[in-house]
Amino acid sequence: MAIFRCNKCGYLTELATEAVGATLNCTQCGHPNSVHDTTFFVKKVLEKYFALLATQKRMQAEADSQEADAPALPQSLDGIDLYNTDLIATDLQHGPIHDWFEAQNIQFRPNHKAVDTTGFFDEVAVEMGGNYEIFKAVVEPIRQAQRIGKPGIYLNLSKRSQKEAQILTTFCRRLYDYAFVAKYFYQKEEKTIQLTLQSSQQVQRFFNGEWLEWFALMQVLDFCQKNRLNFSCARNLSLVFANEDIHELDVFFILNGNKPVCIECKTGEFRPSIDKYATLRKRLGLEKSQFIICVLGLTDEQASGLTSMYDLTFVSESRLADHLARLL
Repeated sequence: MAIFRCNKCGYLTELATEAVGATLNCTQCGHPNSVHDTTFFVKKVLEKYFALLATQKRMQAEADSQEADAPALPQSLDGIDLYNTDLIATDLQHGPIHDWFEAQNIQFRPNHKAVDTTGFFDEVAVEMGGNYEIFKAVVEPIRQAQRIGKPGIYLNLSKRSQKEAQILTTFCRRLYDYAFVAKYFYQKEEKTIQLTLQSSQQVQRFFNGEWLEWFALMQVLDFCQKNRLNFSCARNLSLVFANEDIHELDVFFILNGNKPVCIECKTGEFRPSIDKYATLRKRLGLEKSQFIICVLGLTDEQASGLTSMYDLTFVSESRLADHLARLL
C-alpha cells in the first residue's frame, strides 16, 4: 500500500500501491505532497521516534547527574518537530527561567502542560493567527456563542468568494477533526455550515483568547529553531513576589541565557491593563523592548503610537515575529 500525509494540515490516508512516487494535492487543503510506500514511511517515522527517545534519555541522564544547585541547561530545538513534542514540558527546560526569577527573589511556578505541543492547540492557533482576517468569521461567532451559552453557530458562506469559502470550509472541518467542535454539518448547495460547540473548558478558554498565547509561544519556538538559539520558555506561568503579590504571565522566555522577554496577549480590551503592565515591567527589571503587549488586530499606526506613549512595546500578532528578530 501507499500512504499520503499532508505536511501542511496533517491529513493522512492510504492509497493504492501504484500511487507511490506521485505528487498529489491534499483533498483537505490543496497542498501538494509526495506519496510514499507505507513501509518506507513507517520506517522513517520510527527512525525519528527513536532519535527523539535517545535525546530525551540523554537529557534525563544529564539532569540526574547535575548537582542540586547547578543551573539547568537551555534546550535546543535542532531536529525537533515543534508541533508534536513534550520535550520542552520539563523542569530541565524551565531551569534557566527558574534561576532568573530566583535571582530576583521571585518564586516561579511553571505550567508544564502549557508548553506541551503533542495536542492540536498549537497547530490551530498558528493557522488562526496567520490569517485572522478570514478566520475571525468562524472564531468570533464561536466566542459570542460561548459567552451567552448557545450550543452552536450557523455560517452562511454564499456571499464569500470561492477561495474564501473553501478556506473557511477546510478550517471548520479541521476544527471537527481535531475535536474543537462536537459536530460539523456542511450543506454544499446552500453553502452553509453548522457547528455544534464543545462543552470542554479547555476548548472554551482557547477560543476565548488563550489561542493567542499558543500562537505567541509557537512564534518564539519557530524563531529559536530557525536561528539555532538556546532558549528557555514558559507559558501560562505564575509568579509570587517577595511581598506575596501574585501575577500570571502569558509567555516568558530567555534567549541565549541572558535575554529575558515577556509577551502578554490580548484578543479583547487591553487599555485598562496598560498601567498594570507598565508597573509589572519595572518590577521585573525588563527593558521596554523586552515587555511586549501583543494585541490582536492592532494596526501598525496604533502599535507605533502606543509604544511611543507608554513604557511598553505594542505589536500585532502579524508583527510579533518581526519584533522578536529586532531584539537580537
